[in-house]
Amino acid sequence: MPARALADFLDNNNVNYHCYNHPPAITASEVAQSSHIPGRHMAKTVIVDVDGELAMAVLPSDQYLEPDRLRQALNANSVRLAQEEDFKDRFPLCEPGGEPPFGNLYNMKVYVDDTMISEDWLAFNAGTHTEVIKMGMGDFLRLSEAQSCSFAMLH
Repeated sequence: MPARALADFLDNNNVNYHCYNHPPAITASEVAQSSHIPGRHMAKTVIVDVDGELAMAVLPSDQYLEPDRLRQALNANSVRLAQEEDFKDRFPLCEPGGEPPFGNLYNMKVYVDDTMISEDWLAFNAGTHTEVIKMGMGDFLRLSEAQSCSFAMLH
């Protein structure tokens, strides 16, 4: 979903947001630095396999996902990081690793780490490695239908 399609989705849902272009950056930490966004506000989207179903785990770029904590939080049998081959066809209009954290648009559940919920806003890749969208946390939670739980750890 390129930034324009994502912007249309946000517009259709009456969301106030800002779209920023930045120099190409791959990791969420690089994107945060490139776009001058604090790491705690820059969301990284990690695709996980929860009991055989793909889902999105959304956490601050300055933290890492602890699969066992997510497994416990969800009372799941297994949680593992998905391999790119598992989901490469799931996001046809996105650059690999640029997926926006709206799994509900891709028939995937979204889990957001508790540490992000306390922030007023977040920023995330808009489907590419050069565009970021910044929006309010309340709108994100409403539109993404994300479930909040604790699974991130500081580096």
